[in-house]
Order: sequence, then C-alpha cells, then structure tokens
Amino acid sequence: MTPDTNGQPAATAVPTTPATVSDKAQRKLRAPEAIRSNALHSGAWWLWALGLGTAASRTTNPLLLALLIGVAGYVVAARRTAAPWSRSYGAFVKLALVVLVIRLAFAVLLGSPIPGTHILVTLPELPLPDWAQGIRIGGRVTAEGLVFALYDGLKLATLLVCVGAANALANPARLLKSLPGALYEAGVAVVVALTFAPNLIADVQRLRAARRLRGRPDNGMRGLLQVGLPVLEGALERSVSLAAAMDARGYGRSADVPPTVRRTTAALTLGGLVGVCAGTYGLLTAEGGSYGLPVLLTGLAAALAGLWLGGRRSLRTRYRPDAWGVRAWLVTASGVAVATTLILYASYDSAALHPGVVPLTAPTLPLWPAATILLGLLPSFVAPNPNPSPNASPTPAPPPPLNPKEQPS
Repeated sequence: MTPDTNGQPAATAVPTTPATVSDKAQRKLRAPEAIRSNALHSGAWWLWALGLGTAASRTTNPLLLALLIGVAGYVVAARRTAAPWSRSYGAFVKLALVVLVIRLAFAVLLGSPIPGTHILVTLPELPLPDWAQGIRIGGRVTAEGLVFALYDGLKLATLLVCVGAANALANPARLLKSLPGALYEAGVAVVVALTFAPNLIADVQRLRAARRLRGRPDNGMRGLLQVGLPVLEGALERSVSLAAAMDARGYGRSADVPPTVRRTTAALTLGGLVGVCAGTYGLLTAEGGSYGLPVLLTGLAAALAGLWLGGRRSLRTRYRPDAWGVRAWLVTASGVAVATTLILYASYDSAALHPGVVPLTAPTLPLWPAATILLGLLPSFVAPNPNPSPNASPTPAPPPPLNPKEQPS
C-alpha cells in the first residue's frame, strides 16, 4: 500500500477471481441465518405439515408413506432450533411406533375383517357368547390381515409424525400472535395445550439427568414414580405463573360492542362455518360437484367477515408482528402441492395409492406422487437456517474509520 498525492494511504485493489465470484453467488442462493427479524412464520410450518398429513391420509402405499416420513424428518433435522418445543419430535416418533405396534397387536389378537388364505399361525380362540357375534379373540392369523393392519397403522403413524414436525418447527407463542383477535381466547387455550407436551418432556429429561448424576435409578416403575411427582409440581407452578401473568396483562378484557354487531358476528361466523362444512362435503362427493365450490367460497367469505367483526372486541395490540414473506409462501406452497397432487392422483390411479392385500401384491412406487412428495423438502433449502455451518466464512466487517489524529503523515 503506497501513499497517494494527498499523503493518505491508497487502498490496495483486491483481485476478483472466479472462485470469489462463485462464493458470492453461493452465499446469495444459500438460506440466510435465522434471526428474530427473518424467522419463518409459524403458520407456514403448520400449513406445510398439514399438507403432508393430508397427503398421508389419501394413501396406504407404504413406499409413499415412508417417503413422507423421511421428508418430514429431514426438514426437522435441518431446520429445527434448540428451543424446548423442538425436542418433542422424538416423542411423536416414538408415539407413532407405539401406535403401529398396537395396531398390529390388535390384528393378531382380535383378528382382521380382511379374509385371507395364507395362515401364519393359529392362536387358541376364546369362546364368546352369542351377543358378541362378529368379535373373536384368538384364532387364525393371516398374512393378508397383518399386511392390511400394517398399512393402516403406518398411515396413522405418518399423520402423527407430520403433526410432530409442525410442533418441532413452529413457535407456539409466535403462532398465537398471528391469530385474529376473535380467536385470541381460543388460541391461548390451544397454545397452552401445544406447549404442555414439550415442556413436560423437557422436565422429564432434566429430572432423569439429575437423578443419574446423583447415582439414583431413573428407569422402571420406581424411577417413574419418583420423577412423576416433581414433574407434576413443575406443571402446577407453571400454571400458577401463567395465570398470574395473564391476569397482570389484563387478559379477558373486551371492548364495548353494540348488541347488533355481536349478533351479526355470531350469525356470520356460524353460518360461514356451516357453509364451509357443506361445501367441503359437496366437493368430496360426486353428487355435490355442482354446488360444492360456490358454497365453500361463500361460507369462507362469511366466516372471515365474522372473524373480522369479532376482532373489534379485542383490546390487544401486536408488538413486532411476524411478516408473511416469500419464503413462507414457498414453504406453504410445497405442502399444498404435495396434498393436491395425491388428491388428484387418487382419481387417476387409485390402485397405486392403495395397494391390494387380497390377493397379496407388492406395492409399487408411482412416479408423479413420489416426485411431488420430494417437493416437501423445499423448506430445508429456503427457510432460514437456525444452525449455520461451522465452516461458513463470516462476512468481514469493514474497518473503522481512522481518527484524524492517528492518520499517518
């Protein structure tokens, strides 16, 4: 660095190489690091998860269900934070496995309505009275009945995994802030219910770790009983603290609204919800194809108008509300695309989404539904990254300006 004609040091030009240009382009395409101002809207995570759950409810193909579970697990592993509610995903996965095992156990002990010819084992059958016809305990266990129970249980397990993904990714407190004013009271109850399970799991893990450090058993019935009492005490303390905080913030206050507005709000909300239910039923049945969509749109408009009028009773304000940006739209669109594709594909090739069990046939992987399910991985690339890579080079900060007294002569 050589001084210029004014005696100031001249800036050294940094050569621009192709590698430097490539690194800058990759940094622009890479998802930004998650901070308070650019965090993804919690509603987008729930809409994405509900889209995957809707797709899971439309198929019993184990290959597609396994693909949905893999997509949800990968997104959770890539984008969940270190918050307490993020730890609940493992509990939902374990619950899904328990549900699957229970469904198979019922098929073995209580039989299956699916007839089968491939007998695996014959259990001792318990005789039942005449009024219990159609129910049996024990008897023949067929391969067709077990496969049908496996497909049915795997569908329910996939739904639980999708709900667990939404619980692990969405901040329930920030989701409450985004609800309309008319649903504020109901939203508080839902958020308290959603945060109960993650906090309970965190308390159990903390108490078990403390018992292990003290050399005390944390497994078995004795350990469960000794951990359960502190967990219950902590839950009661949190409920008392929550009640005091809500009372201090004036929870439950409402503005003075004329009776006419209250009646109009109730009529619009109830009528809109009835219209939404009737329109949805019309869309799902072949007879209601002509009136389903208009009734659904009319009911949705009436319900939204009722919620807008009901929000006038709320005296609360929103501090730093979450913005619904382009990334939230992309995350929501990926879940909606997965659900829409499987709903439409069911009318095109229902056998691919519901493989037969009588006779036993190997399930096949349909190309278009599988490719669309992979669109569910989009949030792992566009959502802000809460866990930046340790190898990522931070952007160097510009040097501070020189003090005039410290400038070289």
